[in-house]
Formats: sequence, C-alpha cells, structure tokens
Amino acid sequence: MRKMISMQLQEVHALSMACLLANGCDPENAQAIADQTTKAEGDMCQTHGLFRIPWYVGGLRSGRANGRARPWIEHLAPAVLRVDGDNGYAPLGLLAGQKPLADCARKNGVAALAFVKMFHVGALWPEVEALAAQGLCVFAFTPSYPFVAPAGGSKGLYGTNPMGFGWPRKDGPPLVFDQASSAMARGEIQIAARDGHPVPETAGIGPNGETTTDPNVVLAGAQLGYGGHKGASMAMMVELLAGAMIGEFLSIEAAEDDGGEGGPPKGGELILAMDPVRFGDPDGFLDHGEKLLSAILAQEGTRLPGARRMAARKVTPERGIEVPESLYQTLQGFTT
Repeated sequence: MRKMISMQLQEVHALSMACLLANGCDPENAQAIADQTTKAEGDMCQTHGLFRIPWYVGGLRSGRANGRARPWIEHLAPAVLRVDGDNGYAPLGLLAGQKPLADCARKNGVAALAFVKMFHVGALWPEVEALAAQGLCVFAFTPSYPFVAPAGGSKGLYGTNPMGFGWPRKDGPPLVFDQASSAMARGEIQIAARDGHPVPETAGIGPNGETTTDPNVVLAGAQLGYGGHKGASMAMMVELLAGAMIGEFLSIEAAEDDGGEGGPPKGGELILAMDPVRFGDPDGFLDHGEKLLSAILAQEGTRLPGARRMAARKVTPERGIEVPESLYQTLQGFTT
C-alpha cells in the first residue's frame, strides 16, 4: 500500500513556496501559484494541488516559463480585454485581470478577457469562482496538449480542454463547475497510473486504437471525449475559442512549442463574464435560479456541481490532507 504523509494546509503552502522560490520564481509569482495549489488541496482536488508542482518546477528549470513575469493589460475593444502573461504562469496574470474584467462586465453587461503568452497547469474553478462570487455569470475555456482524439480518430489532436462555469447565488458560495471535454481529466488518468488503478474503457484508447482499461496504455495512446463525438465537439470548440480566436496556440501547436520537453503547456485562456443585473430581471434572477437548483436537490441522490469541494473546504483546514510519500520526497528535493 502506498505510504501517505499528513500535511496541514499551511505546510502545503510553505512547501509550494519553497519549491518555487528555489527554482526561479520571485515572491509575487510563487505566492500566486502556492495560493492556488493550496486551494486545490483544501478542496481535495489532488489533480491540481501538489501533484502539479513538478510541472511548475520543470517549466522554470527548462527556462521556458518566466518565474518573474509581470503580466500587463490592454483594452482591445470596449468589452474586450487582453492580459499578456509575459511568458509566466497563469495565477498572477489571472489576479491582475480579475478586477478589470469584473468592472468591464458591470459597465457593459458583458466582457471578455483573452489571456495570452502564459503557461496554464491549474484548474479553472479558482478564477471562475472568484468572479461568480462578485455576482457575475462566468465561462472559462483553455486548451492544453493534444491528448484527445477527434471523433472517429485514434491520435491525440485536441487538449483535454476544460470548461468552467460559475453562477452567483443569493446565500452562500456560487455554483461552479470545472470539467474537461475528455471523459477523464489527464491528471485523473496519471494518478490512476501512479496508484495502479484501472480506468473505464471510455477514458481512452491505446496507440493502435485498441480498447483498454490500463491507464498507462491510455497515456501512450489517446484520450476520448466525454459522450463520444459530443465531447470531441466541445474540445474542438475550446480550441477555436481559446486558441484561434485570441491568437494563441492550438493544442497541437503547444506540443510543437514544447519540443518534447514534457513541461507545462503554453497557450491561452478565454474568460467571458456577464452581469445578470443587465439582462432584464435584475431583482429576480437569483431567486429564479434557486428554483432550478432546489428542484435538482429535491430528487434523491442528486447534488450540485462543486458540492464535494465545498464540503472538503470545511474540514481540511483543521484535519489537513494526505499526499503520497513519494510525491512529498520529490517536492522536498526541489527546495534545495
């Protein structure tokens, strides 16, 4: 059985900071990344917590990622903003763009933020939740590396291409989901391979298009979209929105840029924010939305998206989290 190490969230943050500072990040960039990593662990989202720190360190050590990035903002149109990430990691740029995007959405009713020249290896839910908590309805999209085969194909072409959505609520945190276009997130398959667990046949195929439940074979082959052609179509949509439209890499181009180094993907993210107050029912939209959410929960066995993360968030500050000893030792090795 895999040996686990217990950690408090403040220890997660401190270890993340130590790894990043020792490998080329300045304090501002390290803080933004460590904050996001700690949030993920606090929500028991292991695929985007400490598990990702080796990716961050790899990009810094190779020189591809700028650990001292200074993102900057420009207005392309009245309701369109762009953040140039200065070839750094996404968290600091997302913080820089958050208030201007929210202000622009309130002014115009809708606003878009194109985030370019950055490396994105985190979840989408932190930026979506932060904006939805301010009363906005939010969408976010980003491509990655070509892991997912197109419908009927057998070779990776699309990224796992996650989509995030946030909806404000009257009392309590917003409704948020963050899901891949693929049947499984890449990190979930990687963790299954690390821990020796099988994956569903719908997760992916082997190098020759063969059906498999072996995560290592899927990682050597191609992932599949959720729901077959439907997920593949959504992945294609994300490529066009967060790649072609904003002048950033498609997933196949991100792989070419990586040059076989296996580091984090460089590319873009598109965030759309809408102020529901401007859409015709300023006094009733929250209650109207709650009618739907209440009807969902009225059915036995249901839950709202993000409910498990919210439940974890209540207990991990006191109880802490567990990480594999092998990962812990790897991270300790990055601190010197």
